[in-house]
Amino acid sequence: MRFLLTDEQREFARSLDALLTAADVPSAVRAWAAGDHAPGLALWRRAAEAGVFALAVPEAYGGVGPLPVETAVACVELGRHGVPGPVVESLAAGVLLGSVGGAAAKEWLPGIAAGTEVVSLAVAGYGPYALDADAAGAVFVVAGDELRVVRGPGEPVPSLDPARRLFRPAEGGEVVASGARVREAARAAAAWATFATAAQALGCGEALLRATVAYVKQRTQFGVPVGSFQAVKHRLADTLLGLEFARPLLYGAAVELAGDAPGAGAAVAAAKVAAGEAAYAAARTALQLHGAVGYTEELDLAWWLRRARPLRDAWGTPSVCRARVLAG
Repeated sequence: MRFLLTDEQREFARSLDALLTAADVPSAVRAWAAGDHAPGLALWRRAAEAGVFALAVPEAYGGVGPLPVETAVACVELGRHGVPGPVVESLAAGVLLGSVGGAAAKEWLPGIAAGTEVVSLAVAGYGPYALDADAAGAVFVVAGDELRVVRGPGEPVPSLDPARRLFRPAEGGEVVASGARVREAARAAAAWATFATAAQALGCGEALLRATVAYVKQRTQFGVPVGSFQAVKHRLADTLLGLEFARPLLYGAAVELAGDAPGAGAAVAAAKVAAGEAAYAAARTALQLHGAVGYTEELDLAWWLRRARPLRDAWGTPSVCRARVLAG
């Protein structure tokens, strides 16, 4: 068994990092929060050209997946750079429709893989909201054994992160599939959404830690950088340990998903708990060590601070995920 990423997977991560570093992601995040989706959708198309959304779509529908390990690699990078939009939901919708098959899969999956279709997803039991539905061409809603396609964003609700816009899907819509296959497909899609959210959380935590380390090297007190203080070093070391302990759980869950192992659900839940809690701890460390400047809108850090807690709770709160781990 391999416990390291392959050269190709590491190169994929580097290429995404270079692509997003060259883009003005913070400006796209600010525009997205204000309701202007154009810069964010331009980023979306570039990510799609790099193959991100094809990773969850079966080859029969124009994708290359499902490839959980590569999906984790991509979502860590997207989370670290703070790319806005329903990334997780579009990936999970690819898994959902690929499992259900039929006319809906033929209609939507090629566009999802190519990045020309942005969709969101709401699954009963994982919260009543669809993320960024106002930027999506459609929202896929699963309730019981019924899959509906709803066009239109529905009712907006307040969000802790203005760049993660929440909507309560409208009633009605077109029923595109029903029966036991929908329930099974929804379970698989929800597992992928939990998994991809864990990867985004890990990337968010990495960004927070990186920004904090850079800041404490510059900020001085008593004539020396605050990063030289032992207490600060300990706090940063604890934050790093949390993130590094979450990383093997994430990739272990990817291996379980790839092999469709019986324990994949518990592995995904364990990864989500570890990554979500590590990202939230990184946010608390970042805010404490930055001080009041961490709250300011001018500092890009504020967007990652706002994102850490929603990512911790999305697609399975820590208590729900711990219960899944215990249930096996």
